[in-house]
Amino acid sequence: MKKTIHLLRMSENATALELSVQPSSQTESERGLQPPPLFQLPLATQDPSVTHQPTQLQRDLQLSESHPEHQHQANHRRLLLLLLGFFLCGAILGLVYYMHYNHQHSNIQADKATPCLSPACRWASARLSISADPFTQPCDYFLSPCGSGILSADNVGRQRGQGIPGHPQNQKEKAVRTERRGRIKDREDRGLRKEKIPDRKTVLLQYLREILESNDRPGSTAVQKAKGFYHSCLDTKSIETAGAEPFLTLIQKLGGWAVSGQWNQTDFNSTLSLLMRDYATFPFFNLYVGKDPNEIARGTTKKYIQIDQPDLLIPIKWNSKTQKSQAKTQTLRPFLASCQSYLALLRAPPSTSMSHVGRFISLSSELAVAAAPLHFRLSKGQLYQRMTIRELQNQAPAIDWLGCLKDAFHPLPLVEDDHVLLHNLPYIVQMSRIIVRWLNNRELSTSGPVHTYMVLYLLHTLMPALGSRFSETAKNLSVALGDAEEIADRWKHCVLETEKGFDFVLTHLLSKRTAHKDAEEIVQNVFSSFKSKLHELKWTDQKALQFVMKKVQSLVPRLWTTKVISHAELDLLFSKVTVGTNSFFSNYVQLLSLWQKRHVKLLTEKAEAVDILSVTPFLLGDELLFPMGIFIPPLFHPTYPRSINYGVIGFLIAKDILHLILPDVYSQSEMVHAVGECVWAHYLTVTDKAGRGGALPLSAVQQQEVWVQYSALQIALQAYHQSLKNQPSDTSISGLSHTSLFFTSFSQAHCVSDPYSEFMPLEPSFLIKVICAKSDLCPTSLQCPQKSQQHSLQKC
Repeated sequence: MKKTIHLLRMSENATALELSVQPSSQTESERGLQPPPLFQLPLATQDPSVTHQPTQLQRDLQLSESHPEHQHQANHRRLLLLLLGFFLCGAILGLVYYMHYNHQHSNIQADKATPCLSPACRWASARLSISADPFTQPCDYFLSPCGSGILSADNVGRQRGQGIPGHPQNQKEKAVRTERRGRIKDREDRGLRKEKIPDRKTVLLQYLREILESNDRPGSTAVQKAKGFYHSCLDTKSIETAGAEPFLTLIQKLGGWAVSGQWNQTDFNSTLSLLMRDYATFPFFNLYVGKDPNEIARGTTKKYIQIDQPDLLIPIKWNSKTQKSQAKTQTLRPFLASCQSYLALLRAPPSTSMSHVGRFISLSSELAVAAAPLHFRLSKGQLYQRMTIRELQNQAPAIDWLGCLKDAFHPLPLVEDDHVLLHNLPYIVQMSRIIVRWLNNRELSTSGPVHTYMVLYLLHTLMPALGSRFSETAKNLSVALGDAEEIADRWKHCVLETEKGFDFVLTHLLSKRTAHKDAEEIVQNVFSSFKSKLHELKWTDQKALQFVMKKVQSLVPRLWTTKVISHAELDLLFSKVTVGTNSFFSNYVQLLSLWQKRHVKLLTEKAEAVDILSVTPFLLGDELLFPMGIFIPPLFHPTYPRSINYGVIGFLIAKDILHLILPDVYSQSEMVHAVGECVWAHYLTVTDKAGRGGALPLSAVQQQEVWVQYSALQIALQAYHQSLKNQPSDTSISGLSHTSLFFTSFSQAHCVSDPYSEFMPLEPSFLIKVICAKSDLCPTSLQCPQKSQQHSLQKC
């Protein structure tokens, strides 16, 4: 085979040699077949008017004929000239062949690859067509936020990161920006402006929205109930029409309340149990399910009921001097106003509402004093304190613990000797004392302040199911407290609410749509490349490498899926749920019951419940789990060319893995610092900052992030080539070669928001230029033509 290739190349060289010596009288079109003039051999002048002087060779021939004694010297000289000519021809033809091969190499794979014509690929192709090509516009592209076309042209070229100066503003760059501004405006006029890809959580929510809004043929009643709940949430007109009436009806079901003057003086523990069981409402303490970390180390997987302090409604602050919490004085007025607004919406008589609000704030303030932030409880060893339900009853007698827990975790057979874990026992003890004192106060017994407190807490639980007047009141309080957040789109709010109760349905639907085989292949190849990358690092010593590799080798990467469940099992699970098309409040009440029943299943099942909204891998024991929510369109699709999937999802999960093990690597290897500085040196050179003192040095966290993202791109590329070895064929789109498509897809998706983006001091697309600087995988050398000189830097 090698011999055949050699003969073919000799044939190509011979052909090129013939072309190079054709007479110059040939036509212009014929000359177009030749290599560029720069690489042609010099030809004799063809003008007949020019008198030709004898060449050195001719003079040598004449001399040899007239002087036989010089014939040997002439032959020797001819041989040297002949060898030199052949050497020059070979060198020039080799250079021509190399340039010809290098020019076409980027298209060879695409020519051989089958074009992908699936709907997903057509969408990806359309997106690529409106984006800047990193290989044809390297200077603009690699210094632009997220490629180009995201921000205004005036912002393009600015460095990211606090304290890092912008790109120099010379006349040539202004001209480039003017031209770029015209290109961007043209795309905008055609409605083709490139938008920043949303964060992965939003992408997942959009995908779940598509599932819930799809018109697939009905195959499961549980699926139809989930879709019905979602659509009733979108029906804001019916919600506004209902107003506060549904909640007022619920209050009557609970025995009324003293605010309206009609209260049956219901039993405190009975009401509390009802709120916990049917409405997932915990006004005085929080309940959830989890393991004991002290047992996890011993391999025990038992789960316990965990009891924590509640999420108090009143704004509080921590006093580090007194080591107590207290209500924020400056926020009491807006909090008071919000409570009055809620009572007005619930038709409370104005003459009595103020007294009820005052008692509610007073009780809330007393409970707040007993609460403590997590860092304080952790320092005092107050987390995961184990005790039996009987012992807890003795410590905090105001609560009927066994009765309340039995109702909350029905039908589990709990007994007094069962263990629970406490996370703030001092609060629980103090909370019990406060409740006993308020319940035994004869002056307050008829006004039921404790019952009113529970009803108002229930109101906040059900707030998402009520009209806009309630949500506006909550928003006004948030604005007054200075922590107002942007209101989510209604569809996003409804997807999140649907997931609360119908998570099993959405997990089932997502699992059915996930390409498990393709996702598993990416996971395995990326993890294998990640381990190879660790071996390439320079470690402080061999023990350091062994320490990290032992930890990594023990990990088992796998796709985080739930057990397969049939439609019949799914329907049985939701058989008692009745979803109305125009009664979101009623639907929401059922959802809260479903949400609490999910906690019951968590307590009995050994396996961890799949969190459908998780979008990053995480460690669980010796397993490295990858949630299904990672492998969804448009970031991943089984019909995409694998180069796209590896360029986007391969990079993202490689980055996630590196962040998980970064503490171990950073403490044991100097490469994190060295690579970060090397990439930064490349960047400074391109931006004319090298040696001018125009940029601040990278901080430690910036070095880490540069190393993580640079290494993640290398890992993803290596994983893709491993995939090509196992399965050589791959499809393509837009006529791009596999490697070009890999880098181009990465350059589009690297802008996905993540918690670490603020620490990245340069545009991630610039990493392509650094990799391509010393690699033969890239279609071009990615040089900037407007730069007067290009600096040759080391490979990072």
